[in-house]
Amino acid sequence: MHVLSITGSISGSGPSQYPTGEFTDRIPPALYIVATPIGNLRDISLRALDVLSAADYILAEDTRISAKLMAAYDIQAKLSAYHDHNVATRLPAILKDLEAGKTIALISDAGTPLVSDPGFKLARAAIDAGIDVIPLPGASAVLAGLVKSGLPSDRFLFAGFLPPKSAARQTALQDLTTLRATLIFFETGKRISAALPDIQTILGNRKAVIARELTKHYEEARRGTLSELILSVKNDPPRGEIVLLIAPPETTQHWDKAQILAALEKTVAKQGVKRASADIAQMSGWAKRDVYQLALTIK
Repeated sequence: MHVLSITGSISGSGPSQYPTGEFTDRIPPALYIVATPIGNLRDISLRALDVLSAADYILAEDTRISAKLMAAYDIQAKLSAYHDHNVATRLPAILKDLEAGKTIALISDAGTPLVSDPGFKLARAAIDAGIDVIPLPGASAVLAGLVKSGLPSDRFLFAGFLPPKSAARQTALQDLTTLRATLIFFETGKRISAALPDIQTILGNRKAVIARELTKHYEEARRGTLSELILSVKNDPPRGEIVLLIAPPETTQHWDKAQILAALEKTVAKQGVKRASADIAQMSGWAKRDVYQLALTIK
């Protein structure tokens, strides 16, 4: 148990171990999942600073990256590496420390841990061992991108990183074709130009947003249809970390199979299979590849 001294007034702090106002309190031993800034170092919560300062040690993906945050806020707690390559060797020792009553904080390189990082394995193991897991909410590239995009936010799915190979990427996208929710992916500037055509092929020419370098100096959002973004990326390749958001299919434009076949019968002879499929996919809300397969049956 570690003594924590707080001065000043903190309102809306939540759990009873963090009451409002001036106090000296103790942080219960537990595994704390602490969100950290995704870019701007000012996006750290007061409670996160409290826990990081009081922890026996802090688990970080890359201690060199996390050291910058620690230095900015004069946090003296020891940083310890925990990442995909050392999970098997580190996990038993970490669990032993937690069972012995130590206070351990888990952070990722940026944002909320357990979102596309190895923290999930540790949190699950701690829960299975009966150890309390306490989340400290804060910055999240997923939610920041959703808010900035202007796309529907009542239903959304975070799908992480798509596979790097085109065939595997298209297979993964097939499971999402009928989901009426905003789709959110992590991407990089190097991979985005290859990913966008595959997404258009499988999901159709939907509205989309490329949110780049969120909370940082060069923060940017490119909005348009997937075909427009493909052209934008070709002419001006984006750099840095990207949150890619795809709008749900337009229900008012989603044709049934009979409508697709009727439209193809009128246009394939004049425009050819490829052009007719692309145009009808855009009008109907169907994926281009599905329309193309139907067009082949007509030809």
